[in-house]
Amino acid sequence: AKAKAAPSSSGGGKSAKKKKWSKGKVKDKAQHAVVLDKPTYDRVIKEVPTFRFISQSILIERLKIGGSLARLVIRSLEKDGQIKKIVHHHGQLIYSTCRFY
Repeated sequence: AKAKAAPSSSGGGKSAKKKKWSKGKVKDKAQHAVVLDKPTYDRVIKEVPTFRFISQSILIERLKIGGSLARLVIRSLEKDGQIKKIVHHHGQLIYSTCRFY
């Protein structure tokens, strides 16, 4: 049977106080619209075709709308011929205004 060694006063390199970890930065939950009301719709029709670079992420950030709503808006504008697809990737669809391409 091995005898336990008595704890030394030096602590074996460990500090006396236990390190306290920060909780980290907490991001506020985004309150994005999930239905397209009249003012938001008017803003989409007026502003989005003027964007040089259009993607789902851009619409979410600038217009404060949900992701599924942003995809619907993009599909609708493409069908109307106001925007044109540049890159089709399963993760991110990238569009631009028709006047550049």
